[in-house]
Amino acid sequence: MTAWLGPEFPPFLEAMSAPPDVGLRVNTQKISPENFLTRSPFPLRPVPWCPEGFVVTDPTARPGIHPYHEAGLYYLQDPAAMAAALLLDPRPEEWVLDFCAAPGGKTTHLAARMGNRGVLVANEIHPRRARVLAENLDRLGVTNALVVNEAPGRLAERWEGLFDRVLVDAPCSGEGMFGREEAAARDWSEEAVRGCARRQSAILEDAARTVRPGGLLLYATCTFAPEENEGVIARFLKAHPEFDPVELAPHPAFDSGHPEWVGETDPRLRRAVRLWPHRGPGRGHFYALLRRAGGEHPRRPRYTGRLPGRGRALYEAFIRQTLRNAPETGLIFRDGRVYQTVVPPDLWEGLRVFRPGWLLGQVEGTAFVPSRALAMALRPEDVLWAHRLEVDDPAVGAFLRGETIPGPDGVGWVLVTVEEFPLGWARATRRGLRRVAAGAPRPEGGRDGSNKR
Repeated sequence: MTAWLGPEFPPFLEAMSAPPDVGLRVNTQKISPENFLTRSPFPLRPVPWCPEGFVVTDPTARPGIHPYHEAGLYYLQDPAAMAAALLLDPRPEEWVLDFCAAPGGKTTHLAARMGNRGVLVANEIHPRRARVLAENLDRLGVTNALVVNEAPGRLAERWEGLFDRVLVDAPCSGEGMFGREEAAARDWSEEAVRGCARRQSAILEDAARTVRPGGLLLYATCTFAPEENEGVIARFLKAHPEFDPVELAPHPAFDSGHPEWVGETDPRLRRAVRLWPHRGPGRGHFYALLRRAGGEHPRRPRYTGRLPGRGRALYEAFIRQTLRNAPETGLIFRDGRVYQTVVPPDLWEGLRVFRPGWLLGQVEGTAFVPSRALAMALRPEDVLWAHRLEVDDPAVGAFLRGETIPGPDGVGWVLVTVEEFPLGWARATRRGLRRVAAGAPRPEGGRDGSNKR
């Protein structure tokens, strides 16, 4: 690193030794950055490359346990990771695939950029991490996602040439996380770097097959190791002349790729982007955006199915009693649960699907019980009964702990909100409002919700 960075090495070392920045990305599905700034409980400074991104400047703040976090108003994300969705730049109505999606920071950012329109497939090969991914999608009100739990090769075989934009946030040696995660530094070795590079190349090969002609593929890591960055991209470009790196808009905080660090001479590698911890907020990232030649669009049918039989009757009864606006098409009934899916089932049947769409609720006995995922994507005006709490009301914490809180009696299902933002469902009883529905809130990563993605 000393030879590569030259005079920039001392400030790099100082930045890596400093406490990590706590990045906060406003969830534009629920609130604008401007609106959030007027009520933010924490002092913030902007992330230069992300309009909805900020750094929490108070080191004593704990944004991961604030009610606004539970309401999905923001995601705690390393500022360098916020560049991914801006560089891939997904558009509403497109089909987007996040190949290595957990815990969901980049996935939820893609969904927000898409405005919850189009198709977003989020894959995570590890089942436990897939569960965390689904919970974060729920909390942030994502409704256009299919969560799968598959090996990359299986997706490539099934979905060749299907997606407009694909993100590979590749597992890496995590050098950018050395100051945040002790395990990243403890487990690092030159052999680990070489092993990561081999796995990254294999994942990238599979991901490339899913990109349609004319589509985009974004490769990302949170390591500085050129073997895992420029080296992986150099080998990929030699094997795939149909892909070409995209020239990205320059930014004062961004560095270019460095082909010379891996003994390469292809000038296109300089179109990659490196984010360094001493040049801007965050722990650093590498990005390479690749476009596939051509322009053909695959035929992608929409699913407009309705629920069959008993599940439909119970769901429709719930709608009449609870909602003013409700999903009524694209519905499926699976294992007692009702989902709205944006992907026709014949495209994913046979794959390990953790969640086939937006979970609306489940049938329990003779009743339909709504999900937290449904609550978190609604607005107070979508329901017949909403109970508003102010952010400093002790009842907010009591509700989140599962305690019964004061509220109206005899009105059935009630959407409990902090200000105008949903926290979950409650049933009205004679004692008050009792929280109901699966899916308790959970921070993205550690105890305060911090996470690299």
